[in-house]
Amino acid sequence: MAEKRKAAAQEAPSIERTLVIVKPDGVERHLVGEVIRRMENTGLKIEAMKMVTASRELMDRHYAGGLEWCKGVGEKTKKNYAQYGLDIVKELGTDDDTKIGKMVKEWLIDYISAGPSVAMILSGNHAVDNVRRVCGPTLPLVAPPGSIRGDFALDSADYANRDKRAVKNIVHASGNLEEAKAEIALWFPEFRQ
Repeated sequence: MAEKRKAAAQEAPSIERTLVIVKPDGVERHLVGEVIRRMENTGLKIEAMKMVTASRELMDRHYAGGLEWCKGVGEKTKKNYAQYGLDIVKELGTDDDTKIGKMVKEWLIDYISAGPSVAMILSGNHAVDNVRRVCGPTLPLVAPPGSIRGDFALDSADYANRDKRAVKNIVHASGNLEEAKAEIALWFPEFRQ
């Protein structure tokens, strides 16, 4: 009997924790309740929630991926410019992936530290993947209808890049379990695992 319970416990889905942030544009547009409703409708549980105006220091630590992260963001930005036939050197003054990524990081820090955000820890089966599905892809243009970004985000990367600012996309969702653990520890130090 003990063997059966042990086997069942090993097969049972593990409960994950993830971080969701309703960014300043989502708060300003009164979408906090809608984001919460959609998260709870997936069966996820809110373990903690708070409203905070993030400091630049907090956001610098949040986007602490280093040069590799900056390079990856720069590569994505260059692809976006090419897709829309824009001259990235003319617009941003460089085509160096890392320099572009550092610019985008500054835009993100400016964006999220500009006003109040609502941060929450959600838990449940496959919480990271479920939250990302509900939020939709980072770029609103490709986010499907029915996702938060697909239904509510009005911005696009080409406009944001031309204005030298981050894409306003309503929410942040941790990308994977490792990222979720680090972000939860940063935003909710009392929940360190």
